[in-house]
Amino acid sequence: MSLAPLSDQADSVFRSAVDWRHDDALVGYEAAVAEMERLAGAIHLGEAPETVWLLEHPPLYTAGTSAETADLLEPDRFPVHRTGRGGEFTYHGPGQRVAYVMLDLKRRRQDVRAYVHALEEWLIRTLDRLGVAGERRDGRVGIWVRRTDRGEPLREDKVAAIGVRVRRWVTFHGIALNVEPDLSHFDGIVPCGIAGHGVTSLVDLGVLVGMTEVDAALKGAFEEVFGDGGEMALRG
Repeated sequence: MSLAPLSDQADSVFRSAVDWRHDDALVGYEAAVAEMERLAGAIHLGEAPETVWLLEHPPLYTAGTSAETADLLEPDRFPVHRTGRGGEFTYHGPGQRVAYVMLDLKRRRQDVRAYVHALEEWLIRTLDRLGVAGERRDGRVGIWVRRTDRGEPLREDKVAAIGVRVRRWVTFHGIALNVEPDLSHFDGIVPCGIAGHGVTSLVDLGVLVGMTEVDAALKGAFEEVFGDGGEMALRG
């Protein structure tokens, strides 16, 4: 997963472009974090392009910097990885599209809250392209959907998670959108420390799509939010 050396000519081109990477095989969590950190360092030095990396992980739990031990309900169910991203416990596994986002906020907008808001907007617009109404909720991380499809207008389930880290104004970690994961795997944690609400997926919502269609929606919505004219566009 190493990046090839870039020529001076290539350097002048990639400064205005975001590189999209994609892995078909499941990627181990520790290997992914090591690659993100390496790549974030290279972006900071101007030696690599901003990057969005699309992948899936084998089943595992991750614990963010705010994770409470009591929220790990089944500690022996899957490997647990302590990580430096913000947030609490999250599940990753097959059928979930993870997008790790490495952007240089010095060239965009040096505002972490604005960046998280932009990630939320990216997810909402992606879901809209797939026919799902995703919504923000104050005090609840991630993107939520009302379960009117089950005749339960007061019930809200989480369809996507967000967890970020910023080092020297370069972002890493990112988002996780539930496409068709095994939802029972979330039973081993209190997702993001939020009890009293459920977890859903696109397929659970009746949206029968594959990763190729999801990736196309992600790319199109990303351009609206982070491309020219978007709220987190490159400056100048």
